[in-house]
Amino acid sequence: MANRLARAMSPYLQQHADNPVDWHEWGPEAFAEARRRDVPLLLSVGYAACHWCHVMAHESFEDPAVAALMNEHFVNVKVDREERPDIDSLYLTATQAMTGRGGWPMTVFLAPDGRPFHAGTYYPPRPLPPTPSFPQLLTAVTGAWRERRGELERVADAVTQVLRRASATTTTTTASTASTAADIPGGTAGPLDPALLRSAVLALARVEDRRNGGFGGAPKFPPSLVCAFLLRHAARRRLDRDATTGGPDDTGTLALDMAGRVLRAMARSGMYDQVAGGFARYAVDEAWTVPHFEKMLSDNALLARVYLDWWRLTGEPDGARVALETCDWMLAALRTPEGGLASSLDADTPVEGPDGRVTGVEGAGYVWTPSQLADVLGPEEGAWAAELLGVTETGSFARGTSTLRLTRDVWADAGQAARWLAARARLAEVRAAGPQPGRDDKVVAGEAPAVLDDHGDLAEGLLALHAVTGEARWLRIAGELLDTVLAEFCDPGADGDWTRAVFHDTAAGAEDPALAAFGRPHDPAYSATPSGTSATAGALLGYAALTGSARHREAAVAGLRPLSGMVHRAPQAFGWAMAVAEALADGPREIAVVGPDDDARARLRRVALSGTAPGRVVSVGEPDRPGVPLLASRAAVEGRATGYVCRGFVCDLPTTDAAALAESVGARRPR
Repeated sequence: MANRLARAMSPYLQQHADNPVDWHEWGPEAFAEARRRDVPLLLSVGYAACHWCHVMAHESFEDPAVAALMNEHFVNVKVDREERPDIDSLYLTATQAMTGRGGWPMTVFLAPDGRPFHAGTYYPPRPLPPTPSFPQLLTAVTGAWRERRGELERVADAVTQVLRRASATTTTTTASTASTAADIPGGTAGPLDPALLRSAVLALARVEDRRNGGFGGAPKFPPSLVCAFLLRHAARRRLDRDATTGGPDDTGTLALDMAGRVLRAMARSGMYDQVAGGFARYAVDEAWTVPHFEKMLSDNALLARVYLDWWRLTGEPDGARVALETCDWMLAALRTPEGGLASSLDADTPVEGPDGRVTGVEGAGYVWTPSQLADVLGPEEGAWAAELLGVTETGSFARGTSTLRLTRDVWADAGQAARWLAARARLAEVRAAGPQPGRDDKVVAGEAPAVLDDHGDLAEGLLALHAVTGEARWLRIAGELLDTVLAEFCDPGADGDWTRAVFHDTAAGAEDPALAAFGRPHDPAYSATPSGTSATAGALLGYAALTGSARHREAAVAGLRPLSGMVHRAPQAFGWAMAVAEALADGPREIAVVGPDDDARARLRRVALSGTAPGRVVSVGEPDRPGVPLLASRAAVEGRATGYVCRGFVCDLPTTDAAALAESVGARRPR
């Protein structure tokens, strides 16, 4: 018999609809039931592509005996972290505070008012010392709730105070740093200045894995946001012509080298799908050989962008290839009939065993043996492909299978590349004919309550769409979204001083009543995607550059201010904030292309869009086009397509020459 989750919007929650657990969705009904029964809530947070979420579901939530324990002693609540990032962020912070680590599945026990008193992640069905079994944990928590209630209440109060202080610290830091900010080029004050950004590059170099690429040890997640910062830093240093020709102070070259090492390593690794494109969530080893095979829209969107930026800056063939292949994969595998993009593909693929039972097998379809390659490609080509892709008899994954990784640069030789493309097409054909991993077809900008990063990310996307199409409506809608942010997600300083503004992750009055005790949420660091604050700061900065709005620029700088101390301590956690700070340090750089809609304007437009300047914003159209402030009073020189570049309130001379425009915006010389 299906439980309440059968009516849920989230595909992840629907996956649990047939569990014998009496699941509730997050909401007042669950808390009212916990108060009525005077029992704790058991909160389980996960997402559809999470491998260990599925493992725990199969081992525990589908077990009638375990479900009976859960139903008798708890009110059980299931949350999709992608649908409710506010809930996920709060209780992830609590889990990290209590255990020193966090992740998914996340298992948190709450008092009936929402205060957490015990937390963890995955629990096995049988003890794996020092981790207790899930039934043991349920029994222990039940006993403590009955017999040591006061002790649990004290823990809940202590954790709540930690969460409140975390929220209050951001506000205090914002106010205290506003009056002591250093100058940033362009006339705006803020602490994420070029000196701090150079220090961040040096700090990242100290933790780089120079052998394998990336930062730190296993498990390794793709550092897409850190790479975005490093590439922007390298581009700005190159444009400012202040990079030295080597030595410890040449942070531009150092940044580019670090980004190149990890991007090249990931492109040729087992974490990248060498057959169909797209990246898995993360690698379990230092060398990027074995991934967890879930593939997320958010990861791939960010990685496609950073590989494109790498190609724009260097002309690196791997950059263009991986960016295009990843975008092709997203459109082929994640596009929904309505035109949106689904959230993810599962790590597990349903496979029928010899007994006829269908079970989820991690990585099925992505891993191969030498004999399987020979069966598909023939003995000679199969042996060649096995050598190229690191497929061995012993294997690199489970059951003697191997992930596919390029052991050499096959693209450097046209004949070898053609040979691999033919083999890859055949492998893709065979995979497509077999069982496919489940897809979470949730489109995140839909039904769930919108939070700060939803507004910031969408606004930035609309500004990019304006740059590409020249259409004024995208700029207008982005401005409306950002005005909503300033009205509902942002508290200005005294007397409406936007330089002292404070951002919140939820809209005013939209806080979940169950979370009210913890203060208004604000998480400045990122997990897998830019934080709401840094995403919104970037969009505000771009919009200000396109429109001349001082209010939006001041709010953007205010969003970056409280992050300076945190960036100094943990630069890996603030990649996008540093990338936005690079845009601010660059000016930003305002590029207007005006003139008749002809081939000459199209050429200047291509140059403007291919620029590497970190603060680049672009408007294209007829002079004085309504609704596009950057085109106001911009005349077409002698009636010809003309480019204008301004930076920090100072403008270059207009030019009709594509090569001159390329030099101003950091584009490679047009052919």
